[in-house]
Amino acid sequence: MSEGLTGPFLMVVEDVFRHASRGVRGVRVTGQVERGRVRAGDDVEVVGFGGGAATVPVLAVEAGGLRAAEAGAGAGAGTNAGVVLPEAVAGALERGQVLAEPGTVGAHRHFFADLDVLAADQGGVELRDGEPLAVYLRAATVTGTMALLKGTEVLRPLHQGSVAVALEHPVPVELGQRFAVRHAGRAVGSGTVTGLSR
Repeated sequence: MSEGLTGPFLMVVEDVFRHASRGVRGVRVTGQVERGRVRAGDDVEVVGFGGGAATVPVLAVEAGGLRAAEAGAGAGAGTNAGVVLPEAVAGALERGQVLAEPGTVGAHRHFFADLDVLAADQGGVELRDGEPLAVYLRAATVTGTMALLKGTEVLRPLHQGSVAVALEHPVPVELGQRFAVRHAGRAVGSGTVTGLSR
């Protein structure tokens, strides 16, 4: 597994399919490669939700819909790829997880962030402690709650504040990662992860 092209391999799980082609049976995971490269025979870790951070071998790799020697971010961030994994992990795979080089990405239910609230005419509303939110991290959508930090009582439209976010399920989160939030069914803001906690 190559750590070139911006670091250790990480691919967002967007879709999962049964796979049987050219003598290889398994489950095909498709999504965007954010960084690194992967080849058949490499081990990858399934991170997030109920994945249990399982490490599994890659049986085959696809790029551009065709079997390939490797897939990676060489064409730029957001390169689409397919990775075929053993059938045994089919029930543990779902949208919003990531496939990653083992030990490089963790799943978290709690993180700290700087949150920017949209202008009122763009959907921004006042946000208070304990507000229920839908949090969008890569391809994952997770219910969460927000706690305001640094003595702030309310975040108003067009303001930024430090928050602690608690998620319903553990998802892959990294420092510096961008995310979006919705409240009562509408987009209200976006943020950047500044700290991680289990």
